[in-house]
Amino acid sequence: MRTKRAFGLKRPKIRQSWNKYNLYNLSRAEVPNVTFRTFFQQKWTAKAISRAYHGETVKEKHWQRMFRRRLRAVVPMDPHHLARSDGYELAEGRGSGLELHPDKQPKPYPKTPYMNMTFAPLERRLDTAMFRAMFASSTRQARQFVVHGDVKVNGHKVVLLPSRAIFDPKKLIGYLLNPGDMFQVEPERVLFATGAPKDARERRAGRKARQKQKASATDQGDTSSAETAAPATDPAPAPDTESPPDPKENVQSLLNQAKSLLNSSSSTSSLSGKRKQDLRLFRRLLKKTLSRTRLFPQPATTLTDSLDAQLQELTQKLNLDSSASTPSQDASSQQGSGHQGINSDLTPENSKLLRRALEEARDNPIDVTKAYATPWRPRPYMSAFAFIPRYLEVHHKICSAVYLRHPVARPGLGEVPTPFGSETNALAFNWYLRRR
Repeated sequence: MRTKRAFGLKRPKIRQSWNKYNLYNLSRAEVPNVTFRTFFQQKWTAKAISRAYHGETVKEKHWQRMFRRRLRAVVPMDPHHLARSDGYELAEGRGSGLELHPDKQPKPYPKTPYMNMTFAPLERRLDTAMFRAMFASSTRQARQFVVHGDVKVNGHKVVLLPSRAIFDPKKLIGYLLNPGDMFQVEPERVLFATGAPKDARERRAGRKARQKQKASATDQGDTSSAETAAPATDPAPAPDTESPPDPKENVQSLLNQAKSLLNSSSSTSSLSGKRKQDLRLFRRLLKKTLSRTRLFPQPATTLTDSLDAQLQELTQKLNLDSSASTPSQDASSQQGSGHQGINSDLTPENSKLLRRALEEARDNPIDVTKAYATPWRPRPYMSAFAFIPRYLEVHHKICSAVYLRHPVARPGLGEVPTPFGSETNALAFNWYLRRR
């Protein structure tokens, strides 16, 4: 079966996605011409274009069961007016002297867009809330995260049941959030969804790293099988090849380099306390990685490569190469910490660059094994969709959000984000109102 094109340019339909073609369709969207159409045709057209955006993955029968004719709205009341009056002046007739001058009369509130709340029940769905919280680039990707088990609601993992025999609302993709529910997504998935994709060079580097890791695992497997197959009385001679470098030794060398960065400067008194603290934080990161290599020997190579890339980027930004250092400084640094190529003089400009490089290397390292481009950067065409609705409280550092309350309509504002006007939503509301 041929897959339908979601972002067509000939007959455009606006979707809940950050795709660049969807942004182009959104920029050239127009109100359909209804001059020669009947009222039934107007309602059907409004329903078609609005349902392509609101809940495109929800079946029509399911949405008709979710539809509610009661639209949530609030009426603001002036607290100062309520404090000084109890409402008795509303019973006074005209001509009593209570009429204010037209310049002093309070401004009327703007109209409340009730019809923009037509698709408010769909905002309670878990996949839609993930898209609104900027944890996924589309609702389809949010559904994929739920299916793969990368989402938790109130601390419980949400999975898709293979059979509908057991009905558990928390184990469905379309779980309807209640006020106060907290949902959380794996940070790696969020970085992949909102980060820029890799270019050809980064993809090639990632393939080479995976091939190298696979080859090393194969060699280790062949070596272990050969050792088990060889007789114990006649051991095979050891091959005259160099053993692969130990990740623990690499991390230890990086730790020595960090020590030299902190101790080799002849003018340490000129450095501020904050800069010294940044250097010490980098040393703590290296020590933590060194301790993790004892428990996790396989991922240690990735951690070592990441730290090595951090230190390499740090040295490039500082422009402290071995060619700039004198032989006496190299000898003293080799005797002190075994590091070569770090100059002992740090000017104020280099100190500022060092602090910036440490912060960037610690918070946003370079890792070719990731599925997204590193250092992480936002994906293109993201700023047009970067907003958070009022009914969500999002914490992007831990990739979690709280569904505070149901969206409501206020004077001049409908809290349900929609690219369509009140007329289009009113026609869609009338279409479903007849079918209830």
